[in-house]
Amino acid sequence: MAYQCDICAKKRLVGNSVSHSNIKTKRVQRPNLHRVHALVDGTRRHIRVCTRCLRSGHVIKTA
Repeated sequence: MAYQCDICAKKRLVGNSVSHSNIKTKRVQRPNLHRVHALVDGTRRHIRVCTRCLRSGHVIKTA
């Protein structure tokens, strides 16, 4: 299972870190994921969800 949001499929972003002397090295930005209990097809399951999906109400959290 990849490190990505189960709702919007947001995943890591790869790019270059550029120094003052213009030397480029690879860097990775990962999404802010939370493991939450949520209703999925009427059942309570653990899913990985980014904070944007949590905040915008795409996920119905359960206790």
